[in-house]
Amino acid sequence: MKGLILCAGRGTRLYPLSYSQPKTLLPVANHPVLYYCIQKLVESGIHEIGIVIHPSQSQIKEYVGDGSRFSAKLHFFEQAQPLGIAHAVKQARDFLQDSPFLLLLGDNLLMDSLAQLRATFEAAQADCSILLRQVDRPQDYGIAELKDGQIVSITEKPKQPKSNLAVIGAYLFTPDIFTIIDTLQPSARGEYEITDAIQGLLLQNRKITYAITHGDYSDVGTIERWLSANRWMLEKRFGKEISVGATSIVENCELIGPVVIGEGCVIRNSKIGPYVSIQDGAELINCYEIRDSILLEKTSMIDIDWEVQRSVFGRSSQMVGKPQEHNGIFIVSDRSYILFPQTKKRSEP
Repeated sequence: MKGLILCAGRGTRLYPLSYSQPKTLLPVANHPVLYYCIQKLVESGIHEIGIVIHPSQSQIKEYVGDGSRFSAKLHFFEQAQPLGIAHAVKQARDFLQDSPFLLLLGDNLLMDSLAQLRATFEAAQADCSILLRQVDRPQDYGIAELKDGQIVSITEKPKQPKSNLAVIGAYLFTPDIFTIIDTLQPSARGEYEITDAIQGLLLQNRKITYAITHGDYSDVGTIERWLSANRWMLEKRFGKEISVGATSIVENCELIGPVVIGEGCVIRNSKIGPYVSIQDGAELINCYEIRDSILLEKTSMIDIDWEVQRSVFGRSSQMVGKPQEHNGIFIVSDRSYILFPQTKKRSEP
């Protein structure tokens, strides 16, 4: 069995943070989302992995290299236009050839193992197996309708969902899926939908199985979902513990776990946590309180005399000053500089 990860999406809902780097490289608990996808495949016994990228995403190749550090062999394929998941899968057809394959969306994070999904697929000798999870807003997802324990329909973003069981970005297919993909027409949003391909298998009475996960799941497609993924991944990896890079300096600070601090950071006279990820080279001096936030490489925060929460700071961003407000929420892009001048209270007339 081979693996395939789709990374070619532009991540427009994560601008400006995804403007300078692919969204699959945005960190969750100080590891890129793509890192966790590769780990999931390797943990499932899959070491031959294809990655579909946009031609502009050279940073992905630079990050993963040849895959040896993941105990995997990686192959790259390009999708120049955002024409949907089924179209992206087709770009890797020559690589997949006659092999069954496990498909992951590169911006999806799953807490649970994929072992149950693979076991279900292999035990039933199925043509397709999909991972499902109950969601609060089924109209935002591809939704599976079940009857007597069998999948009877798959609908992409239905206006009137027939269930709340969403297809959440992990699929197993045999090579027969390509005969369906070859017949697809673009959907109303101009994309070749993988849900339409699965529906095509259903119409041919092919065997489709499923597994339901109850673990945490995040589609890291918006800032709020990114922060949510960071929270549960920190808790999963560290519990209430604090991880500090060996080359970082932390002095006179209150750290409330889970917190992860990368290498080469300088943090003094600050209260950090819970649920904070700080990447390499950050400088935090005299910060009253930072919690539930993500700080990318070389973030600098000096004399921040109020509570910062649910915020994201881009690479090499800087914030300095002492405003009179008591708290703040910030989404700051790479190489930004914010200075809050000290202000005097108005005198009474």
